[in-house]
Amino acid sequence: MTIVHESEVKEERVPGRFIRWIADETTLQPKHLSSCVIRVVPGETVQPAHAHPEGEELIYFISGTGQVWIDGEIGDVRPGSVVLFEQGKVHMVRNTCDEEMKVVCFFAPPTGLANYEMHEDVEFVATR
Repeated sequence: MTIVHESEVKEERVPGRFIRWIADETTLQPKHLSSCVIRVVPGETVQPAHAHPEGEELIYFISGTGQVWIDGEIGDVRPGSVVLFEQGKVHMVRNTCDEEMKVVCFFAPPTGLANYEMHEDVEFVATR
């Protein structure tokens, strides 16, 4: 049995969030997925906008409220919300409340920041 606690995984600061890869090639070493936990402080937006050209991402909101931006459409999220970022869809997450937002992210197939397709010219505004 392989178990890891998120507090045992090194946390990195990347634009708009803190991230811990709880299931990747260095932790649990899954074959068909990867997973991370992110923390987004109040008022922050996960940057830059990005997509996953090789697969999809499913995110589950543990705490905080905010919005997701997917290809120009904005939706509200709160604890218990689940969002699917389909393969190739450009997306971002924004914390709109006064408490930290915590989100668990699942990727299939496995990925990491090096596999993200960045869209630095995209801003968090509705375009449609």
